[in-house]
Amino acid sequence: MIARRIWTVAIVVAVGLSAVFLLPYTGKSSPAGIAMALPNVVGYWFGDNAEVTQHEIEVLAKDTQFARKIYKSPSGDQIFVSIVLSGDDMTTSIHRPERCLPAQGWTLTQSERQAVPLSDGKILETTRLHDSRVVQDNANHPITIRSLNYYWFVGYEHMTASHLTRTTMDLRDRILHGYNQRWAYVTVMALVTEGLASKGKSETETAVMIEEFVKDLMPKLLRPDGSSLAAN
Repeated sequence: MIARRIWTVAIVVAVGLSAVFLLPYTGKSSPAGIAMALPNVVGYWFGDNAEVTQHEIEVLAKDTQFARKIYKSPSGDQIFVSIVLSGDDMTTSIHRPERCLPAQGWTLTQSERQAVPLSDGKILETTRLHDSRVVQDNANHPITIRSLNYYWFVGYEHMTASHLTRTTMDLRDRILHGYNQRWAYVTVMALVTEGLASKGKSETETAVMIEEFVKDLMPKLLRPDGSSLAAN
């Protein structure tokens, strides 16, 4: 009986979530909730523009927008930051990184919620992914590299670390308000350099580095009207 109820609930949830792809396209979109620009300087980090791959351009909707930089510290550490803003139809513009990372050769080893304290005392809820992949070193020996990837979604009025919450809001907006929500997906990623470089950082040290960076980054991420995203 219990198993039957669980399956019934699972089917209802699956149908409800997949219904977003069956709803009629409204042709009306909400304004973006984030300005598509990354700062050149974040604390002591300096950013250079990073490439948008041809695969992304081909796979995602034509009106998808990107902002992307690689930030470097004086000590040589690097942090990758990307904002992907959906076009008029969110179903063809953005998705969870859990879907695209395997296609890039990464294996997801752990996923968890991670709260990041901000300078103003607020908390940013993120999803943190632990990833690994095998590459060849200069001597063609296989080595395993690891990374930490923090992400969250920014809508017109809300931010969430949950893909399920974002999808639920999309359903609500289409059904009740008759418009498509334009969500932005923000990701901040760094390699775990322990064992790869002298004075490399452990996974714990990498997490601290990223979260300190995010704390400095958030006040510099702006809404289209110029106000700080951190004030949300």
